[in-house]
Amino acid sequence: MSTMENINGKRSSRESRHGRRAHTLSSSSLRKKSDLALVSKVRIGLLRQFLNNLQQVILGTKLSILFLAIPLAIVADCCHFGKPWIFTLSLIGLIPLAERVSFLTEQIAIYTGPTVGGLLNATCGNATELIIAIFALYQRKIDVVKYSLLGSIISNLLLVLGTSLFCGGLANLRREQIYDRRQVDVNTQLLLLGLLCHTLPLMFRYAAGSGATIAAPTLQLSRANSIIMLIAYIAYLFFQLKTHRQLFESEEADDDNDDEAREEEVVISFWSGFSWLAGMTAVIALLSEYVVGTIEDASNSLGLSVSFISIILLPIVGNAAEHAGAIIFAFKNKLDISLGVAMGSATQISMFVVPLTVIVAWILGISMDLNFNLLETGSLAFSILVTAFTLQDGTSHYLKGLVLLLCYVVIGACFFVLKTPAEPANILNLGDESTTPGVSVA
Repeated sequence: MSTMENINGKRSSRESRHGRRAHTLSSSSLRKKSDLALVSKVRIGLLRQFLNNLQQVILGTKLSILFLAIPLAIVADCCHFGKPWIFTLSLIGLIPLAERVSFLTEQIAIYTGPTVGGLLNATCGNATELIIAIFALYQRKIDVVKYSLLGSIISNLLLVLGTSLFCGGLANLRREQIYDRRQVDVNTQLLLLGLLCHTLPLMFRYAAGSGATIAAPTLQLSRANSIIMLIAYIAYLFFQLKTHRQLFESEEADDDNDDEAREEEVVISFWSGFSWLAGMTAVIALLSEYVVGTIEDASNSLGLSVSFISIILLPIVGNAAEHAGAIIFAFKNKLDISLGVAMGSATQISMFVVPLTVIVAWILGISMDLNFNLLETGSLAFSILVTAFTLQDGTSHYLKGLVLLLCYVVIGACFFVLKTPAEPANILNLGDESTTPGVSVA
């Protein structure tokens, strides 16, 4: 009888793990087991529960020391320290928050079941980028919105994937590295669809001629494309969570002795997890407001262009924990998880965050389109194409990763030397459709 109960328990445990995707597994590699010996001796129930939650949420990550940057950023803002200090401290504070949001959504997903849990992971995986984009949009900094989202896609495809393949190849020189191409093919198709939706507004502007008034038609085309991209993303979620979920489930359950294969424990209650998630989202919003509000001053003080900070620095910081996890799994020759992190995040930003930002701008009466200009769109196109060709044969070695990394270095150098001043024209006149913020006439 006990044997049957154990079998049923394992089966239900594995069912509860459905919905865990690569990016949550990636973040889990930076977690550490909390020592609750002292907390368990507290006799007051509510105080014990609070201390337990504090131990699990704040101290349950290897990045917990970086939480100190959050109060320092708030103090720097209240005491009117230099804005570059506020910008830097806010960026550092966002690193552990992004990893903890992944942890909390995974805890909530255990209670909600596989479908809702997978949906939570699919929508909260890039919460930091989305919140930064919304605040930049609210402050009419359209260029920052476009640059940061573009940089997130490029960094996932070239930096994260390149580093993972390079480090994994060096660590497994005597072993053949293979991965499942089916998940890669799905993500590549969606990325190419997103690229088409970005390219058409740019091509439309050049096809219309320099004398034509093309701001309003370009904006209409961008909004229509954004709706199509969101429909495609919803279909992708249905494909991922229902009809072909086996393509996206991790292989963690195959090895019960591996650290990553251990059963996910429920360490906090549903409402505690929900409360902590809401609180951390509010803190991310506060730090995002600091980052967006001080980015021009940081640009002038550091001698870096706004485009370089937005395309290179912001994406690296926003997903630092997740990226580190992807590299760790590549060292362990688990490329399916690393590919799921890089390709999955790039697809989510391209097909969900970018079009959602355009729709939100439409609701707010802000004229944001999908025209990312020639240089930015070209960089995105080459990143997607190089990645697609790199992953076409289902095997990997360190040279593939090195080539992707060098492509990222070239793109980073390009935006480093490109000094694009922050344009006050982004604070647009809502009644004038002839000027589209963030779109410079070539």
